[in-house]
Amino acid sequence: MKQTATVILLTLLLAACKQGNKELQERITADQYYPFVKEKALEVVKTGFNAGDGYGEVWIRDYNTFIELSGKVYPKETLRENLLVFFRMQGDDGNIIDGFIPAEKAVETEGGYDYIFSDIEPRYAGHKNTVETDQESSLVQAVYKYVTMTGDKEFLREKVADKSVEQRLGDALSFLIHKRYNEKYGLIWGATTADWGDVQPEHDWGVFLTDDTHYSIDIYDNAMFIIAISNYIELIPDAATKWEPIRKELIDNCRKHLWDTKNNKFIPHIYLNGSPFPEGFNENEIFYHGGTAVAIEAGLLSEEEIRVSLSRMIENVKASGAGSIGLTMYPPYPEGFFRNKGMYPYGYQNGGDWTWFGGRMIQQLIRYSFVEEAIEQLEPMVKRVKDNNGFFEWYTVDNKPKGSGTFRGEAGVLYKAIEMLEQAAGIKSDKQETANLKESK
Repeated sequence: MKQTATVILLTLLLAACKQGNKELQERITADQYYPFVKEKALEVVKTGFNAGDGYGEVWIRDYNTFIELSGKVYPKETLRENLLVFFRMQGDDGNIIDGFIPAEKAVETEGGYDYIFSDIEPRYAGHKNTVETDQESSLVQAVYKYVTMTGDKEFLREKVADKSVEQRLGDALSFLIHKRYNEKYGLIWGATTADWGDVQPEHDWGVFLTDDTHYSIDIYDNAMFIIAISNYIELIPDAATKWEPIRKELIDNCRKHLWDTKNNKFIPHIYLNGSPFPEGFNENEIFYHGGTAVAIEAGLLSEEEIRVSLSRMIENVKASGAGSIGLTMYPPYPEGFFRNKGMYPYGYQNGGDWTWFGGRMIQQLIRYSFVEEAIEQLEPMVKRVKDNNGFFEWYTVDNKPKGSGTFRGEAGVLYKAIEMLEQAAGIKSDKQETANLKESK
């Protein structure tokens, strides 16, 4: 009798799941924006690998977020070659550049980039925004995505000068431990920036460490590092002996030092040599959207904490009047807190609305089964792609597009989010133009 009851219950549950799946499928296939965004994303990514039409360089923090999309229209050899450029330009201490540009286009100007050159990669000049601490993590993550989607494990054994890619990945991670690790907190540091940004307050441009830099620890850099270590261990299981204890320590210390249990949020910064902001300014009133999304990707929050974080993001969007949860932060830093004129309240990284990170939050909502919420929060992001006929770098608080109009990072994260929704609903992906990655012609 009990067995019969169990069978009936399982049958009912299966029927309910199928019905729910059918409803989800109908909702997704009926959305007018998804096919437009996917087609537009493929169109944009076919045109190159620089971050967007406002940038000449191929940036690793951007490439990491659209390499999977590029894999649908380029052969694996092309993707692999881009990754190899970063390894050929790797520093002796293991550090990774931000991006590279053809050497003939690298024009040094006063106050501009101090270009980096490599004897084994004479075609390109590199640059590094030293206020950041995500270049190394971004490259490891990009290699992981490349190997996972192509099956090209031989790439890890490819030699760059006297070292394999596998060794160079380890060197990149070790750079963060040897050069960017704070013993007191057991976390990595960078310059003080706005959430995931690369502009410090103390300089008109703000992308280089200077004598005036205020060093700090934030959630974005450390969450990126945790993801990179997880990826590295999956690629190279033997590395777990060394790196798994470090990964666990980083997770524990993020929770211990950066998570504000009382307010259910991450604090913006732990300062190592003082704050760059005026005394009496309560920075912890600011909620970082981007860093929180990446922390969820790193597995740092519980399901309930994700739910609370999403609620806070939605409240922030309503309070600010912004277009989506891609809102960098709320509230923004007050006028004059950054010397860079573009960092005004709700400008650029100081409260601008970036689908580049909002899309990553959508991906995590789907991953943690917040599918209804993901669909609802994705809608304004895909709508403005169609409304503006392009992928713009960021949007103002009143939803006006700004920056590059072919921002490939946005295209990459939105395409992946839509694919994840389709997979969650059991929808087979359309037969898009896709390069034969495992066996290129």
